[in-house]
Amino acid sequence: MVTTMNNDPIIFALSNPEPEIHPLQALANGAIVVATGRSDFPNQINNVSVFPSMLRVLLDLRVRTLSEDLLVAVAKGIADLVEQEHLHPDYILPPIDDPRILATVSDKLREVIRLHVDEK
Repeated sequence: MVTTMNNDPIIFALSNPEPEIHPLQALANGAIVVATGRSDFPNQINNVSVFPSMLRVLLDLRVRTLSEDLLVAVAKGIADLVEQEHLHPDYILPPIDDPRILATVSDKLREVIRLHVDEK
């Protein structure tokens, strides 16, 4: 399936404990970047990195619905933590224990939520 994708495919194989495709197999078949939910492979994507601060902000601000723009703002904020000179196929996002993530998630959520309130 990877060979049928466009050039330089990016694979997020997030099923745990076994990803949909083994990262080495994806890379061998043309993937340029592979991320999984597992800590034993590069580019671990894990929801544990955002839960504490996301839940705190949502409760504090009494937000009842997570919109796509909230989630995208958080994702972009986390992605922006990786400086361009460090960006590499094996390093597309900071490790889940990076202490900057919690503050970034909180800041981005508050920023977008305030924008929504100001628009009303």
